[in-house]
Amino acid sequence: MGINRTLEELGIHKRTFYNWYHRYRLTGGFTAPGAGTNSNKHRWNQIPQEQKNLIIELALNHPTFSPRELAIRLSDEQGVFVSESSVYRLLKQRGLLTAPSHIVMQAADEFNKKTLFPNEMWQTDFTYFKVKGWGWYYLSTVLDDYSRYIIHWELCTTMQAEDVKRTVLRAMGKANLKEGQRPKLLSDNGSCYIAGELKSFMQEEVKMKHIHGAPAHPQTQGKIERYHRTMKNVVKLEHYFLPEHLIAAIEEFVRFYNKQRYHESLNNLTPEDVYLGRGDQILQQRKIIKEQSLKNRYFLFQQQKTKTA
Repeated sequence: MGINRTLEELGIHKRTFYNWYHRYRLTGGFTAPGAGTNSNKHRWNQIPQEQKNLIIELALNHPTFSPRELAIRLSDEQGVFVSESSVYRLLKQRGLLTAPSHIVMQAADEFNKKTLFPNEMWQTDFTYFKVKGWGWYYLSTVLDDYSRYIIHWELCTTMQAEDVKRTVLRAMGKANLKEGQRPKLLSDNGSCYIAGELKSFMQEEVKMKHIHGAPAHPQTQGKIERYHRTMKNVVKLEHYFLPEHLIAAIEEFVRFYNKQRYHESLNNLTPEDVYLGRGDQILQQRKIIKEQSLKNRYFLFQQQKTKTA
């Protein structure tokens, strides 16, 4: 093979190779005095082999996780800090970087007034699925704007104001609301959301303020739009012949999304961590783990340096 193809197979950058080659020619080859000294130099922050093995094992057990998710999970579950870039390089060397099984599309914009705490504002919307032999079903979801936590969802046979009312009531029953607290509800301008029946329900029964997004501008509800796209890109990988099977698949994804999926816009916390107020404690613990991991690597470096002296 030629040089370019060989370097691509080995995962070595061309500039790195030519630096080695230049040094090889200047020193007279591998047998020259001092040859290989720089390549064998140990760095104090080099990742220990046992931690590399942990990363590989984690990557093999969770092949769909990105390097970012693996790095965070390693910190949270194993108490070991390894940077995302280091995880990426290790996986690339081992040939474990694969294309994702689904594509995550991004929403362009978001609601212009930022929320400051959980249950300040909820987003709600419908999306649809087809069950073979049963027809169309409509998924109604309530998402907390601040934490992106899925408070409640249910699969409906219709997309009416009555379905919205039932979804909101059940979300209120599940939510960690303080006494007298009423979130604002953000939705689009679908017929079920602008119905007079729903307006009376929001104002008189639950006393919640209902906000409608700009017409023909779904980005206003960007967070729930993005969630629906992400969820459907996973759930729709399978065909469903019974509504119960579809419900089970959605339930599994919501559990993963709320409790296990590290969200980059949430400082790599899960929606549940943010919604329940555990975020600051987890971030502080990660900081401690990072500092301790670097101290341990430096200590091992000093030990090896003393032995070879």
